[in-house]
Amino acid sequence: QVQLAESGGGLVQAGGSLRLSCAASGRTFSSYAMGWFRQAPGKEREFVATISWSGGRTYYADSVKGRFTISRDNAKNTVALQMNSLKPEDTAVYYCAARRVGVSTAPSEYDYWGQGTQVTVSS
Repeated sequence: QVQLAESGGGLVQAGGSLRLSCAASGRTFSSYAMGWFRQAPGKEREFVATISWSGGRTYYADSVKGRFTISRDNAKNTVALQMNSLKPEDTAVYYCAARRVGVSTAPSEYDYWGQGTQVTVSS
């Protein structure tokens, strides 16, 4: 069982930066692939970034590539999402998620989810 709690969301102007953090409970955190997803009002939840259990592999949605960076610290049971050059279209609730077996871009393939943190980017 893994419990996840996101933090770091807020209101920022376009072009600004935010750093989201996800704290995980459970002794097996380091064996899980982790992902960040987001959901805007009226839209489906969409993939943002994912990182393998070791941190050696990362993948990004095309819409955030070059602007967002996912990282993890297995000693601290945390995963982070550094978001730079934010745009109004990045406005959404951001969720972190854990998957037992390998990275994936599909929300349905993740086993555990946090409650989400709101990110609002003003123009």
